[in-house]
Amino acid sequence: MKTSGRFLCTILLLSAALVAARLSERRRSDYLARPLEKIDANIAGWHAVGDAALGARVLKVLLPTSYLARTYRKKDLELGLFIAFYAQQKAGESMHSPKHCLPGNGWEIWNYDTARVPLANGTRVKVNKYSIYNSNQRLVMLYWYQSKQRIIASEYLGKILLVRDALFDGRTAASIVRITVPDVPGSTSQAIDFASHMIPEVQRCFGG
Repeated sequence: MKTSGRFLCTILLLSAALVAARLSERRRSDYLARPLEKIDANIAGWHAVGDAALGARVLKVLLPTSYLARTYRKKDLELGLFIAFYAQQKAGESMHSPKHCLPGNGWEIWNYDTARVPLANGTRVKVNKYSIYNSNQRLVMLYWYQSKQRIIASEYLGKILLVRDALFDGRTAASIVRITVPDVPGSTSQAIDFASHMIPEVQRCFGG
């Protein structure tokens, strides 16, 4: 390798080390202004029928600061809500993407799609919409990543913005929000409507 090449590599390595050190120093935990358990039990005609506790093995993998696993019911349709909140994201302690977790739990994702969720301010946010299958059970799943600053669908964009946030103000707190409904006619529109009400509920937990 030429001298100039070795010099460039040295500069890049030093720069990477400085960035890593700065990220480590600046990251700080942010806690929710309102516990997830305070999310409304009655939303858009849906009524909560119970909260569930995750097992120790699952919690060891997810490592959330707090979480909510709740079932809602509307007439004869059930909806599953799962929210995992992380006060600080770092290596080995960040949000897990369903596209990686589902196959390991026996679920097949047979359709990757997105949906637009309308908000009260007239805007629409993009979320992930997957069709999943396990044995005889078919579900539609919506999920997104939500923090005090933004709502995004892309894991890759989330990682880029995580680095940026860590560099600029050290705040990396965020949550993953997941909604599941049976894959039956009309259920997707019901899930999207529920999501439009859930997004401001989560935002209130962040203090927004």
